[in-house]
Amino acid sequence: MDVVKEIIRNSAIGPFSKGFKGMVLSLFASIVCTLFIMLVVLLRYGTAMNIQFGY
Repeated sequence: MDVVKEIIRNSAIGPFSKGFKGMVLSLFASIVCTLFIMLVVLLRYGTAMNIQFGY
């Protein structure tokens, strides 16, 4: 936990308030969780999906 606090202290959000740090970290965690869930769904159901890329 000390390593995480040191990284946050030396990052760009270091000088901001605890509330803003918490909001930024929760946003980052929600993005990471969403991407992980999307990866799991794609790996599990990817063969049955009809994925099309286009303009």
